[in-house]
Amino acid sequence: MQKSYRSELLLILAAVFFAFNGVVAKWVLLTGISSMRLTEVRTLGVAILLLTYLLLRKPQDIKVARSLMKQLVVFGIIGVAAVQGFYFFSISKLPVSIALIIEFTAPIWITLYVRYIKKETVARSMWLGLLFGFGGLVLVGQVWNGLTFNGIGIISSILDALALAFYFYQASKLRKFVSGETLVLYGMGVTAIFFAIIQPWWNYPFHIFTDSIPLTGRFAGHVAPGWLLIAWVIVMGTLVPYLLVTSAIKNMAASTASIIGMLEPIFAGAFAWVLLKETFTAIQLAGAGVVLVGIYLADRASSSAH
Repeated sequence: MQKSYRSELLLILAAVFFAFNGVVAKWVLLTGISSMRLTEVRTLGVAILLLTYLLLRKPQDIKVARSLMKQLVVFGIIGVAAVQGFYFFSISKLPVSIALIIEFTAPIWITLYVRYIKKETVARSMWLGLLFGFGGLVLVGQVWNGLTFNGIGIISSILDALALAFYFYQASKLRKFVSGETLVLYGMGVTAIFFAIIQPWWNYPFHIFTDSIPLTGRFAGHVAPGWLLIAWVIVMGTLVPYLLVTSAIKNMAASTASIIGMLEPIFAGAFAWVLLKETFTAIQLAGAGVVLVGIYLADRASSSAH
């Protein structure tokens, strides 16, 4: 029987949405609002939208077993809040390219966990796929430009990678018991509460919603209302891709899903090149090709295992 590539297509589409969101988020961040504040509003916005939807359409999906409740809270703290927090701290200490390369070692950590902790067999092509995928990202990120070894930044990036690995692995387990909407609701809800505690809402720069935000790159000279850009970040840049990931990962190994996630930096570079007029070199293009080879090998390994 021919294999269905629905899960792979959903993950690729999620990577496209996540990557394009980087362009929109950059326009918002150029106003001076902090990335942590933007994360605070995007997670709360997603939680409110999903809670409203489930109350109206699937109220039974909101209530979960007590044992699952604990796992969902931990998933929100580590798999969502920690990923966001460690990433933003990392890019404050390291070049973004280096922070991303370390973050996307997540598939390696998942595979090591599966092989040496869970004692499960890992196909050789999976290891080869990891090698190609990571090597390709090194080329895409061009880490030799502006290389720095900030110790705290490196540690933070490693913790970010471990949190991202936890996100993929735990999501694949929890999806056996809860819907994708429920998983995203609890993940975003816990994160929203976490950020509200460390950054109270009464200090929020609400003027961002009524400001006219100047655009850059190919749209230089134009402006967009702040509420519209933030709405995009919430709905199309967060809600939609997270639902795509949680839908796809139900029928896919966490290691393979995380490797396909390596497409995000590639798409982000392409969008920045086309829309923001940032550079995208031949070396980066070659790196993108190498990542695709890695994804193919890892997906073939996953197919063989099932």
